[in-house]
Parts: sequence; C-alpha cells; structure tokens
Amino acid sequence: MLSKFLRPAPHKPLLPADKVDKEYKKLRWQVFLGIFIGYAGYYLVRKNFSLAMPDLIEQGYGKTELGWALSGVSIAYGISKFLMGNVSDRSNARVFLSLGLVLSALTMIVMGTMSFATSSVYIMFALLFVNGWFQGMGWPPCGRVMVHWFSVKERGTMMSIWNVAHNIGGGLIGPIAIFGMEIFMDWHSKFYFPGLIALAVGIITYFLVRDTPQSCGLPPIEEYKNDYPKDYSEKDEEELTAKEIFFKYVFNNRMLWYIAFANAFVYLVRYGILDWAPTYLEEAKGFSVKEAGWAYFFYEYAGIPGTLVCGWMSDKIFKGRRAPATILYMVLVLVAVLIYWKNPPGNIAIDNAALIAIGFLIYGPVMLIGVQALDLAPKKAAGTAAGLTGLFGYMGGALFANIAMGYVVDFWGWDGGFIIMVAACVFSILLTSFTWNTEKRSLAG
Repeated sequence: MLSKFLRPAPHKPLLPADKVDKEYKKLRWQVFLGIFIGYAGYYLVRKNFSLAMPDLIEQGYGKTELGWALSGVSIAYGISKFLMGNVSDRSNARVFLSLGLVLSALTMIVMGTMSFATSSVYIMFALLFVNGWFQGMGWPPCGRVMVHWFSVKERGTMMSIWNVAHNIGGGLIGPIAIFGMEIFMDWHSKFYFPGLIALAVGIITYFLVRDTPQSCGLPPIEEYKNDYPKDYSEKDEEELTAKEIFFKYVFNNRMLWYIAFANAFVYLVRYGILDWAPTYLEEAKGFSVKEAGWAYFFYEYAGIPGTLVCGWMSDKIFKGRRAPATILYMVLVLVAVLIYWKNPPGNIAIDNAALIAIGFLIYGPVMLIGVQALDLAPKKAAGTAAGLTGLFGYMGGALFANIAMGYVVDFWGWDGGFIIMVAACVFSILLTSFTWNTEKRSLAG
C-alpha cells in the first residue's frame, strides 16, 4: 500500500471559470520547466562512473572489471523504469520525481565521499545498481505530468522539447566534473560535486512540479483544450490499482508489445552506433582519436534538432499519430547506416555526414515510441506503459549493443555487426507498422 507521502495529490474544488485559463497557462509552463530541469538533473548523476573509470584504472582495476561494474546501471535502470513506472502511476509526480533525483544524488555523494564505495568491484556494482534503480524513477513521473497537462495533439511537440533535457544534462556533466576537480583537486569529486548540484536541482524540481490539473483546482486537459481521444471517458481520470494497470491495460495491450519490441531494435541501433563509433572509426575508417571524438560529439548533439523536428512532425503533419513519423525516420536511419557501413575508408566527410544523419534521426524514434506508449494506455497507466518500452529498450537493445556486439564483431568482423543493425532497422519499421491502423482509428473521432 502506498504511503501517504507518495499517494496522488487530492483533487481541489474547481476554480472560478474566469480564472481557469490564466492559471492553466501559468502552471503548464511551470510544471514543464520543473520536469525539464528535473530530468536534466538525473543526467548529472548517471554517467559519473564512466568519467571516473580512468582514475579507477590507475588504482589497479581492469577494464573488464569496471565494465561489469558499469553494467549494474543499465540492468537496474531497465527493470526499474518498468516496475517503478507502475508505482509512479499511483503516486504524486511532484514527490516521486524529486525523491528519485535526491536519492540518486545521495548515492553518488556516497560513492565520492566514502572510501569503501570504490574498494571492490562488487561494492561498485551494488552501488551503481542502486543508482540505476533510482534513475528509473525519472522518466515515468515526467510521463505522468505530460499526459495530464498536455493533450494528445500537442504532446509530440512538447515531449520532443522535454526530451532535449537529457542531451543538456548529459552534456553538462563533463564541464561540471572538470570544474569540481579544479575546486577540490580530487578525482572523487566527479561523484560528489555533480551529486551536490543534483541535490539542489531535486529541491527546485519539487517546488516547480504539480501532480495533476485537478489537484490545482483545474479541469482535465482534454476539457481545457477540447482535444478528446475517440475513446476518452471520465473513467480515465480515476486512479487505478496495480493489478488493473498491469493486467487490464498493459500486459493485455497488443499494441504496446509491438512498440516495446520495436524499441529494443531502435535501442540496438542507437547504442550499437554510439558505443562502438570511436572504435569502428579508428579501426575500419582510419580516423585519428581526435577525429573520432569530434564525430562522436556531433552524433550526440545532432539528436537535438532531429528530436524536435520528429515531435513537431507527428503533431502537425500526422495529426497526433506517432507511427508514420517513427517509420519515416527509421527508413532514413537505415539508409544512413548503409552509407556509414559501405563508405570506403578515407572519405572522412562522408562518414561524418552519415554519422550526423544517424544521430539526427535515431533520437526521434527513441522519444516518439515513449510518446506512443503514453497515447496507447490510459493516463493513469502511462508510466507503466512507457516503462515496458524502456525495459525492452535497455534490457534488450542496449545490453545487446554493449555486450553481444563485441562478440559478433570479434567472430564475424564489422560486417557482421552492421548486418545486425540493418536487420534491427527493418524489424523496428515492421513492428511499428503493426500499430498504424489502431492509432489511426483512435484519433478518428
């Protein structure tokens, strides 16, 4: 049973009609700013261990040992995003989002300030697993906020803008870690200095975010925007039990399973390209370390405009449908992957252009499958639905890209790895296409 601390905020009496519009506009931007800042804050305490790995190697740890320790984050995150997503659906998003960030920040502070925390691989794995679990508390409450405060036909655009938070947070961790090293002259500050900043961000997030419009004396977003899905009813505003969420609206939803499997293939391409780009470019394409580093940077940041365009396209061109935009982007990803693979060594400009194109395109489907999961489930099951796609993305696609791709390349060379990524593009397109007609019918009314 949920504690009183976590349970959803109670509904308040409806505000007078002449105050609704002004209050709605103010709070919508306030809660959006809250989940944007909050989710960026999560990324300040997600990749710290990667930054500290060179220092840990100097302490005597091997790369294989540190790799296994690092896997704790991905394993825990994938499971937590699903299970804690269900808890989030039955919780106050304001509290849940802030609490996860604060706990994740404290975990990193412990890793940086307690000597035992980095004394063995097993302890590091355990702490990183715990951190990954708390990290899984970030996306679901943001999804809950999004479905309650933004209607279906504007959700793609707003989610694409919000999704940029992870690029911003992920980009800031490097400079913040460098600044911390300059202040404290201690490599452990890569853990505790970003942790202290994330702790402050968690407190700010709590003061900005609100749970639902009804908890602020406002009507549901569908009524306010006059944007009703075809199957919408007042029952969509009722809180659900864990059993109802899992067995009535998630596990029995065939469309969710289609996009969950599609997400595994999208993540395989995302991390198959991202994680192996420096090695592939240096070994197979003749890039220098510096050239490979810049290519990696451009890949990541090309995702920002690509995500924004994808979200806008799904709202404005496809009228709230996600499958057409996802399929279009993945077809173009397939073309770019083929060019990246088959371009002969020495044509650095073409390799860079292909890599930038993949970065521009792949993050749109990553974001949009999460939005589609929100659309395919009732509002009160949004976190669990998105968590299911995240579970498959991380436990299927990301882990395969991290671990199995290395074995594939060792046995069959880079051609073997690229055959897998091309197949992943094709399967993601096929599986997403299965939702085409269902999505079309749901928005026909």
